Amino acid sequence: MDRKRIYLSSPTMHGEEQKYVQEAFDTNWVAPLGPNVNAFEKEMAAYTDCGYAAALSSGTAAIHLALRLLGIRQGDVVFVSDLTFSATCNPIVYENGTPVFIDAEPDTWNMSPEALKRAFDKYPNPKAVVCAHLYGTPAKLDEIMAICEEHDVPFIEDAAESLSSTYKGRQTGTFGKYGIYSFNGNKIITTSGGGMLVSKEEEAVKKATFLATQARDPARHYQHSQIGYNYRMSNITAGVGRGQLLHLEEHKSLKKVIYEKYREAFADVPEITMNPLNPDGDANCWLSCMTIAKDCNITPDIIMDALEEINAESRPIWKPMHLQPVFAACDFIPHHADGRSVGEDVFYRGMCLPSDIKNTKEDMELIISVVRHCFGR
Repeated sequence: MDRKRIYLSSPTMHGEEQKYVQEAFDTNWVAPLGPNVNAFEKEMAAYTDCGYAAALSSGTAAIHLALRLLGIRQGDVVFVSDLTFSATCNPIVYENGTPVFIDAEPDTWNMSPEALKRAFDKYPNPKAVVCAHLYGTPAKLDEIMAICEEHDVPFIEDAAESLSSTYKGRQTGTFGKYGIYSFNGNKIITTSGGGMLVSKEEEAVKKATFLATQARDPARHYQHSQIGYNYRMSNITAGVGRGQLLHLEEHKSLKKVIYEKYREAFADVPEITMNPLNPDGDANCWLSCMTIAKDCNITPDIIMDALEEINAESRPIWKPMHLQPVFAACDFIPHHADGRSVGEDVFYRGMCLPSDIKNTKEDMELIISVVRHCFGR
């Protein structure tokens, strides 16, 4: 196809990244660890006010280490968001834990406090609660954290999609005992691949760093008293992250402009509803999403196919975890007491629109015209 590709959410480089990467080459710090890693951790800690940070190879690694720090063992129940990417819950299985999936609620599409309460009624002694902030919109943190505190259960925030989003003025990822961020290629800032574990507890982050560096004991010879992992971020990719972090607020502003452009453009199309934002938060609008009215004969597939005709990338909403074949045996707690699932409804009626901050005015007008045309507008 001759038409240029319009991406869902691709990396946006600025130039400062190359400066830090070049320093890594010039000093021969091209392996894991090094000055860029140390500086990136400090800069992220300063930006988020998270306390302490460990730069890792992925956000998945960060969730895994958070679960390790909590001592998750075989058979331990962990409550986890259902409407999310599988990386949120896969690490539970790494430690032979038992995921119990908590449905979304309609106001933000994030973990339902109502479903979480019922989960505690059914499973009084879970070892942890893991909540993802979907598409950059903060969850109902006050309610969720109050439930966790009532039951004295540690809370892990999966802020992989919500870096720079705030809830009541505070950065997501800093509310729980542990928070995690992702710098995958499609995130709001990227290191090409990477993640970070954060916590207010310095000793916990030191322990995570130790485990992420193969758990090598402080001895002259190679000695290991426990199992470790090769999870540390490289000095090169950390350099990319340092350059990206300088532009995080700029990226956030552009993402919000995209969301508002779609919202205004579809305001007169009653069949379309944009993904909800939490009024108590400031979302980074990482991906702009829409749902289609239940009684409409237009489906997300029809719209995604139409966008593909103009070489524009879109994608479905995350398929809920309780619908995934690999988790078929796991329990699911729905939002509605009658068993209806909010996450399933969003999945079947929803899709993610092209949300790349490099989209031009002409790109956005083309995307919008194609979507509107699907509804006869």
